[in-house]
Amino acid sequence: MRGSNLDLFDPRKIMDSDFSPGGRATGRGSDLDFAFAFNDSNFSDRVLKIEIIPDLPETKLDGEVCTSVADWARKRKRRREEFKTETGGFGARDHDFTGSLFVYGNVWELDVVEFFCFLLLQLVATLSHGTVTDMKNIVVMPLAVDVFVQCEEQIVNCNIPDTEDGFGFGNQDEEAVAMIEEIPSGDGISLNQPGDEAAHGNDSSWGMDCSTVLRVKTIHISSPILAAKSPFFYKLFSNGMRESEQRHVTLRIHASEEAAFMDLLNFMYSNTLSTTTAPALLDVLMAADKFEVASCMRYCGRLLRNLPMTCESALLYLELPSSVLMAEAVQPLTDAAKEFLAARYKDITKFQDEVLNLPLAGIEAVLSSDDLQVPSEDTVYDFVLKWARTHYPKLEERREILGSRLGCLIRFPYMTCRRLRKVLTCTDFDPELASKVVVEALFFKAEAPYRQRSLAAEEASASGRRFVERAYKYRPVKVVEFELPRQQCVVYLDLKREECTHLFPAGRVYSQAFHLGGQGFFLSAHCNMDQQNSFPCFGLFLGMQEKGSVTFAVDYEFAARSKPTEEYVSKYKGNYTFTGGKAVGYRNLFGIKWTDFMDDDSMYFINGVVHLRAELTIRH
Repeated sequence: MRGSNLDLFDPRKIMDSDFSPGGRATGRGSDLDFAFAFNDSNFSDRVLKIEIIPDLPETKLDGEVCTSVADWARKRKRRREEFKTETGGFGARDHDFTGSLFVYGNVWELDVVEFFCFLLLQLVATLSHGTVTDMKNIVVMPLAVDVFVQCEEQIVNCNIPDTEDGFGFGNQDEEAVAMIEEIPSGDGISLNQPGDEAAHGNDSSWGMDCSTVLRVKTIHISSPILAAKSPFFYKLFSNGMRESEQRHVTLRIHASEEAAFMDLLNFMYSNTLSTTTAPALLDVLMAADKFEVASCMRYCGRLLRNLPMTCESALLYLELPSSVLMAEAVQPLTDAAKEFLAARYKDITKFQDEVLNLPLAGIEAVLSSDDLQVPSEDTVYDFVLKWARTHYPKLEERREILGSRLGCLIRFPYMTCRRLRKVLTCTDFDPELASKVVVEALFFKAEAPYRQRSLAAEEASASGRRFVERAYKYRPVKVVEFELPRQQCVVYLDLKREECTHLFPAGRVYSQAFHLGGQGFFLSAHCNMDQQNSFPCFGLFLGMQEKGSVTFAVDYEFAARSKPTEEYVSKYKGNYTFTGGKAVGYRNLFGIKWTDFMDDDSMYFINGVVHLRAELTIRH
């Protein structure tokens, strides 16, 4: 084309870009409404003959009407299995391809600009003379378009090579031409799905179902409209054959596909669907995938996202990328399903039985969330092992799934050192992988807080989440342990300003457990009332986990970083003999009001974080 290197007939340019016939951006150029031209011979250059054959016997006997996503999933699974049995597992598309395309005679090509002018000229001719103009005799020069279209006939090579992306369209700098090739009249030409010609050779009867035809529907279609929406129809209508008097395309489908296919054809003209139920939309979505109408897949996805979602439907949507060829078109729907499952099972300890029964895709969606409300990452680790042992009882399979799919969802850097030791001896993990994740976790723990935040941000931007902290119920701590000359541990607890804000007026936050002398301890930060002055203040307490008659004597010291030196400054020292379930601490750690502690100029918040330290030493 003169003045443009853009092939206006290329569906990649039409479907996936904001393009107008004049080559100018319009925002939604691909959503023009041609509903008036659907099945109208005045605006059509082809006749689509749809032969409807009976469903497979097993499906037909069902008499089952899909009223829910669950019904749709069961029926589709059964239909897919029946089709594989019927075809011996062979087909251009494993996902329910049951139709074959035949062209009788020859076909020719229009581009989109020609079609717009064709519509205008047809209307003028009809109104003026009551006749329909023959497109072959028209030389078109579109108004307000800086593109010239040449309609002289030339012989060109119109074979479109397949490429990795499934389209195979190269730059087409030639002017628009009618495509011609001598084909003996009356021959039936089999058009397999793109990319299968080499596999089937010259077998023109491949994929043809010999079942009795129940009924035939005849639809007048416009090849430019269908080709602009679908690479499948683009390849079909640009195969280089000469136009014949009978430009018929025959499509054979099963009865269960009829409604979805008719909805798809209507969408390609009108960019809208009348169906609103989830099963019907899923049928249309699968039909759109079969005929490569990505815009319809995206439209169905939007409608499905607006419908109430259930666990059943969410799990089905998660499986769609593996069931369709154009997985990117359903990605927004898949993402919505992941968000739904992550939100529903935010507290995996509350819904433990339900989450344990989730399939792999479901458990991945839940564990990918930053908002899991779990006591600590140790809980996530334990749960993943329990799920893997339940679903993969064989050790070899379990190691494979943990190494390739689930291990990366455990955020080892936020596990306690005590549990990391157990990872090294856990037989469920490959020893090499176990060593790698533990070393990586320990190095992360040794980093300064600012460096940890930097690593988390870097990985989050690269779609990784290993270093991103979840919304743990118990705050992670750093622990340094000493055995000599006395058993001692130093515990570091950092609280963000937002976390402290949420403590007011009477909240508390607990640290993860840490151990000294075989006993479990924890820190807890409180917003409580100063008993002497009766105002809210910040308090810090040390508690022992074990309950019962156990007693444990400990020397302790609380410290906090403060400005301007930003060094740790001791606040309180003391000793206490713990018995099970008891705690010791100070209601007003800093000796100031809560408002002064939270003030923007507070000396205890450094870059929005208050840094606390507790030293514990066993008394002898």
